[in-house]
Amino acid sequence: MNRTAVLYALLSAALFGISTPAAKILVGSVHPAMLAGLLYCGAGVGIAVLRRVLPSMTSDPPEVALTRSERPWLAGAIVAGGVVGPLLLMFGLARTDAAGASLLLTLEGAATALMAWFIFHENFDRRIAVGMACLVAGAVVLSWSGRPTMGALVGPLAIVGACVAWGLDNNLTRKVSLADPLQIVELKGLIAGPFNIVLALSIGAAVPGISAVVVAGVVGFFGYGVSLALFVIALRHLGTARTGAYFSTAPFFGSAVAVIALGEPVTIQLILAGALMAAGVWLHLTERHEHQHLHEPMAHAHPHTHDEHHRHTHGSSDPPDEPHTHFHEHGQMVHAHPHLPDMHHVHRHATWHWRSLLQFRGTRAPGN
Repeated sequence: MNRTAVLYALLSAALFGISTPAAKILVGSVHPAMLAGLLYCGAGVGIAVLRRVLPSMTSDPPEVALTRSERPWLAGAIVAGGVVGPLLLMFGLARTDAAGASLLLTLEGAATALMAWFIFHENFDRRIAVGMACLVAGAVVLSWSGRPTMGALVGPLAIVGACVAWGLDNNLTRKVSLADPLQIVELKGLIAGPFNIVLALSIGAAVPGISAVVVAGVVGFFGYGVSLALFVIALRHLGTARTGAYFSTAPFFGSAVAVIALGEPVTIQLILAGALMAAGVWLHLTERHEHQHLHEPMAHAHPHTHDEHHRHTHGSSDPPDEPHTHFHEHGQMVHAHPHLPDMHHVHRHATWHWRSLLQFRGTRAPGN
């Protein structure tokens, strides 16, 4: 288990969760679509400034810019998470009661994991599935506020659609997670932010005062910008489903901050949700996944050290110090060790079997 990546995922969840009570003071005075746009803009502008003012602090070792082949994945993520998701959410919120909407929004983590497992073929086992169920159950308990009345199906279905869009966003972002996470956040924020502001203005939302804009920008920088950058780094090491599982703890962090900073009471809901989420995190942290697997040849660039997966030779222009960044190739390899579905372990378990190993070793399978 990559403990540092887990820490990044939980810190990402904490920053996002804390942003909820921080933005709560703006909800009554700023239209939700306008607030979403300001938060995204705060993330995009803040990260863009950070990349240019403090490049040595944010790129050591250097990160790799998005390649041309990765741009369609990021474009799909931005459309799904920054355009389709907010549109469906706005449509659904107008037709669904608050309690029902709050419960439905907890489905994002489940949507992320289910798509990672069954569409993008990320590995999982019973332990990981149960852990994910505990985390989602904790989020449901935390958001429960009496018996919700769903009313018509159109609104709730739209909110479910928004969760699916954000789940797709998470899975597509994983495809580009070896690229510079700050560049990814900058592009997401600077595209999704203005879109949501234009959407808000088109439906009659008022332009907020300068103080509200500044507060939203600061909250967006930390709660969306820094949080998303950490989320992208976690994606490259943990895979989508596991990173999404850790990120599901965000509501708990938000509620804990509300108790400490806003004086809200400690409730049975909070204690039960915390226990369920702690159980889910423990199940994921104590996972041990090991089997013989095949690494297909690949070539890419990203920060790395010369571990067992990086035995390539260096040219005269390649950096000598580690960790370092340069374009390198991975040869085909078969071995066994504990691993997660990181960017070097994307093998499909359904298609890995003894014939693949025999073929690699140059042995004929029985009956051939």
